[in-house]
Amino acid sequence: MRGSAPTYDLYGESHTQRPDFWLHWETIASRSQLHNWEIKTHKHDAFFQILYLRGGTGDAVFKGEIHPILPPVMIAVPPKYEHGFRFSKDVDGMVITMVASRLGALGRTFIDAEISNWFLRPHLIALGGNKDDRGFLALTLERLCQELMHGGAFHGDLVETQLRMAILIAARLTTPDQSATPDSVQESPRMKALQTLVNRHFRDHHPAQFYADHLGISPTHLNRIAKATTGQSTNNLIAGRLIEQAKRDLVFTSAKIKQIAYDLGFNDPAYFSRFFTKETGLTPRQYRAEQHEKLAQ
Repeated sequence: MRGSAPTYDLYGESHTQRPDFWLHWETIASRSQLHNWEIKTHKHDAFFQILYLRGGTGDAVFKGEIHPILPPVMIAVPPKYEHGFRFSKDVDGMVITMVASRLGALGRTFIDAEISNWFLRPHLIALGGNKDDRGFLALTLERLCQELMHGGAFHGDLVETQLRMAILIAARLTTPDQSATPDSVQESPRMKALQTLVNRHFRDHHPAQFYADHLGISPTHLNRIAKATTGQSTNNLIAGRLIEQAKRDLVFTSAKIKQIAYDLGFNDPAYFSRFFTKETGLTPRQYRAEQHEKLAQ
């Protein structure tokens, strides 16, 4: 598995055979058996991959480093990262290949600073048990595989939802705990409570005092917690949540901009447009057009 690393779309296929898809799935055995159960070192320029293995054994090779594969396991491989695999002939699992640019389309969470670094390196995540996140991740991947194979009503939406859930759970399992310092450990529950409240009330445009009152602390103390944890003030967090939802609505709904403004709690659509432009540098109409063009590409 040494030497130069060729670039493929799907392993063994040239760019002239580029398929027209945003997501492709196949069993691991279906392709690896064509190559004597060895997927030699290669990379994908524009694709992110998830491998889910229920059985068999093997090795994963990331930039020359060998990691044993002991199912049940999930493997995440980012774009442009050299990787390869060896599998036993009894391997049981699936590989899901998706256009990396589509990750943003599955939810704004994927481009938040907290998770963006997760997509820069591969992850091999042991699964098992049924009472924690690892068990839930295994169940989510299993349901995703069943949906991909059998489909049914709302197939596309269910695939995207389960895929997004699997990635977020995997990221939570493998992202270093940010509450390592004594201060952040103490404030973490309040920060989580703030985020829950913001998600519930952001359309109501409450001031920071409202959230501080609900948490039983002063606005100044709340602001300190928010800045220590996220680098942003309480008001900026609230504004960011409004912008996040506005972006989703602009891209993934056909609602008029005026209706989106009303749905987000703005009484004046013109004020919403000014607010959005100030926060993003683009008008809502410009942002919608830009994102639709990217998705089309």
